[in-house]
Amino acid sequence: MTEVAVVILNYNGKKFLQQFLPSVINHSPNAEIIVADNGSTDDSITFLAKEFPSIRVIKSNQNLGFCGGYNFALKQVDAKYYVLLNSDVEVTHGWIDPIVQLFESNPSIGAIQPKILSKLKPDEFEYAGAAGGMIDSLGYPFCRGRIFDHMEKEQGQYNDVVPVFWATGACHFVRASLYHQLGGLDEDYFAHMEEIDFCWRLQRAGHQVYYHGASTVYHVGGGTLSSSSPRKTYFNFRNGLSLVFKHLPLVQLLWKLPLRLLLDWVAASKFLLQPSMPDALAVFKAHASFFSGFRNELKKRKKLKRELKNFSVHEFYPHFLVIDYFLFGKKTFGKLQIKNPK
Repeated sequence: MTEVAVVILNYNGKKFLQQFLPSVINHSPNAEIIVADNGSTDDSITFLAKEFPSIRVIKSNQNLGFCGGYNFALKQVDAKYYVLLNSDVEVTHGWIDPIVQLFESNPSIGAIQPKILSKLKPDEFEYAGAAGGMIDSLGYPFCRGRIFDHMEKEQGQYNDVVPVFWATGACHFVRASLYHQLGGLDEDYFAHMEEIDFCWRLQRAGHQVYYHGASTVYHVGGGTLSSSSPRKTYFNFRNGLSLVFKHLPLVQLLWKLPLRLLLDWVAASKFLLQPSMPDALAVFKAHASFFSGFRNELKKRKKLKRELKNFSVHEFYPHFLVIDYFLFGKKTFGKLQIKNPK
């Protein structure tokens, strides 16, 4: 068994492999590096065979999405720790060792993420993960170093090692045994918020999620779906509803789900005023998809209730982020009243 397997999911990402795969090879001397190709239609496979013949490639005949692609590939990877690494990430010297040491020192930890800085603006944190993922009382995700679209400058303020609620999917370290024990990523999500769902399940199973500030990577972001893509808007709103429905206790769900739906309509109205009709339509399509698949969502919720204990988001941020951000102007993590999770 390999100790660490770095698995890069690729879909028509030849340009990212050209740019960033050398950094992974150079800075991961003791890890097995694998490219999981998700049915690419460009010449990624030919390029890898010619330029990096020693790199193992796992091929899927179709695009299974982020979730399905990783579930398919990781069934074929024997390692103690997996690193789910986006193809548009540049790693740095010593990025693996501190995280493996933290895993080894604390068996209760199930997943860890490094510091995520922007490749395009290296002095800023990057949207997808920043310095560790958090969540508010309504199930809205945010990060230390990034709240909604506001990014903080990197000034060493998060050079720590702390529990967080979720670890980014852009560079996600996870114990392989737990990944398979919990059934991997929810393939109904296809892409976006799947890592939050997985980390919530991890914690409901009694494990912890951590951030380690001594490991740094640089992420381009939007490599597969642009941040302004209506398709991304659709997944974020649909999967956000699924997330709270699957995990919130019933007493909370009865009023928080309707409130989330109302706030989604507010967001759709904002898209119409911008104007951005495709994004507004994506919100309505997300609601239609959620309710058309309600029976399946209910089945998953019941399954999790049978198998796992509840884990409250109140352990992290027992307030409404939309109020603190938009009404009180709290746009940096330091201004929020965060409880120290146990």
